[in-house]
Amino acid sequence: MFTDSHCHLTFPELAGDMAGLRAAMAAAQVTRALCISTTMEEFPSVQALAARYDNFWATAGVHPDSEDVHEPSVDELVAATRLPRVVAVGETGLDYYQMEERKGGRSIADLAWQRERFRTHIRAARQAGVPLVIHTRAASEDTLGILKEEGEEGGPGSAGGVFHCFTETREVARAALDLGFYVSLSGIVTFKNARELHEVAALVPDDRLLIETDAPYLAPVPYRGKVNTPAYVPHVAARLAELRGTTVERIGEITSANFTRLFPRVSS
Repeated sequence: MFTDSHCHLTFPELAGDMAGLRAAMAAAQVTRALCISTTMEEFPSVQALAARYDNFWATAGVHPDSEDVHEPSVDELVAATRLPRVVAVGETGLDYYQMEERKGGRSIADLAWQRERFRTHIRAARQAGVPLVIHTRAASEDTLGILKEEGEEGGPGSAGGVFHCFTETREVARAALDLGFYVSLSGIVTFKNARELHEVAALVPDDRLLIETDAPYLAPVPYRGKVNTPAYVPHVAARLAELRGTTVERIGEITSANFTRLFPRVSS
């Protein structure tokens, strides 16, 4: 019934009890999950996990915050997408959040390597014919600008993809939708103070909406502050149902259909 479109099941908080995690998913009617790569060093474990279980799939990519890791070429990423059960490139994108605290006082100009990495991932996705899983935080102008410069405007040859764990403004959501991208909402939408995100949740069209946990992070209410798991994605769906004036079953239905449409390899 429900699909978790973005989670990190190889992270140590979750990897040690896969049997328990999968049993909890089944009990919560969470039937599928997309396991996300954040480094190429991690990718073999992510792909192996997806290959082991028939309701898991994988991505290949390097998170914008990952430093001092192997920097893949377009050819390496394309080759990774040819492995079994790999359905997307990412997560990739830009992260300028709290530059002073998190990035040692560096300026946006100093993060040219992030932008070049993002371009590499976009080019690989287009060449491989798979969608992008995009992370953008405090960097929406550059994220959208680079996508446009690389030809990602929804036309022929575009990779398309999803803006995952969306936390930006309504204007950014509209711009992402205008480029042909999907918008995925996480447990943050259940937080009372996420008022602008509540408005975003109401404006995304039915056929462009996804849900996710980003597990093991960002657990939804009533589990906020605890380790997150794909079994909690129905709580995201329930809050979206309230915000959109529909049923949780309907949210499960449309987001699962959208997942299959965006990632057609999951049904092949």
